Amino acid sequence: MSNRRNFIKGGVLGAVGTAIFPKLISAIAQNSNPNSEEGHPMVISTWKHGMPANVAAMEVLQSGGKAIDAVEAGVKIPEADPESMSVGLGGLPDRDGKVTLDACIMDETGNCGSVSFLQHIKHPISVARKVMDETPHVMLSGEGALQFALEQGFPKEDLLTEKAEKRWREWLKESEYKPIINVENHDTIGLLALDKKGDISGACTTSGLSWKMHGRVGDSPVIGAGMYVDNEVGGCCATGVGEAVLKTLGSFLIVELMRQGASPQEACEEGIARIVKNQNYKDMQIGYLAINKKGEHGAYAVHPWFNYALHQGGENRMIDSLSYLK
Repeated sequence: MSNRRNFIKGGVLGAVGTAIFPKLISAIAQNSNPNSEEGHPMVISTWKHGMPANVAAMEVLQSGGKAIDAVEAGVKIPEADPESMSVGLGGLPDRDGKVTLDACIMDETGNCGSVSFLQHIKHPISVARKVMDETPHVMLSGEGALQFALEQGFPKEDLLTEKAEKRWREWLKESEYKPIINVENHDTIGLLALDKKGDISGACTTSGLSWKMHGRVGDSPVIGAGMYVDNEVGGCCATGVGEAVLKTLGSFLIVELMRQGASPQEACEEGIARIVKNQNYKDMQIGYLAINKKGEHGAYAVHPWFNYALHQGGENRMIDSLSYLK
């Protein structure tokens, strides 16, 4: 890593990077990393529903299981929890009262699968896993994704709970769409795991923006946007307003920055800097989590109050992320 850092400071980024990555250059020069804890196995995930998700994922890892099985097991916990109103069962619906789900999963070999605009299936992450394992495709969408899920034996269910329907009917009185920072209209769960062998996998699942237009798909099922893994380098996942993440392919960007020598923290900060530079960031929250092969992690958001769950070194705890705005 030291050789790679020296190459970055004196080579490619030294020649052109001062115009492109000024913040990154400064951080690398200082070799700063506030999240310097290392080690595996580890699990990291977004928001408070990451705490029980981490427990389920870590159980897989501690028993010697693979990271890909851990990330699926982890995010299935909030998918099945009707009180987690941004994921799976009980997710807040679109403006037509339909619960539509997006998810993706990626393993240490670069194999991946995703589903978008999926209705009636409580565990879209497991359908995405089936797409990865059982088909030659990466993504299935809408009616096709539902047909495939039913053929694979997933039960068809009504995902609109009484609580979520009540919230939707309250919204209908004014039918005003306005993203609200750090509430459950966009708190996707993204989860990354590093297993005992040092392999990385990731998963991302959501019911998307509440009250969205019927048919809207965000960043969560898009490999390289909502989540991305490169087992030579690390992984990243995103949460928040998906349109902003899609416009920058944030997770892919952050992993590639780590490939060039940035720490997970440095890379997450540069990912947010890209959004701040070109988008109306003051009315939207976006948060990134990243890990590398050593078990270091990074977290950064546009606004304060983005928090995440880290299970490492025998402890599962919530941490408040650093942010661009204070």
